[in-house]
Amino acid sequence: MTTYIILSKFHPGALSDSKEFRERAATVSAKIRSECPAVTWKESFGTTGCYDVVDIVESDDPRQVDKAALIIKKYGLSQVEIMFATPWKEWLNML
Repeated sequence: MTTYIILSKFHPGALSDSKEFRERAATVSAKIRSECPAVTWKESFGTTGCYDVVDIVESDDPRQVDKAALIIKKYGLSQVEIMFATPWKEWLNML
């Protein structure tokens, strides 16, 4: 399975109401589970860097990962970026 990193940056004001934000996050998770069955969520991290959330997912279907990112963008009020990730040792062996 291929590993992907989804980076999300919330739009201004997305966190202004924490209850509403939590409900929106639950909606995003439910939609991804139902509409992107080929995507396996490995881990999510909240960060204080240039991105607000770093999600690590796996899938053999890049279109499903794209769809998951679009769901995050639409319902999570976020800008998103997807990166293909190669394990470090494999990456070094490609050099």
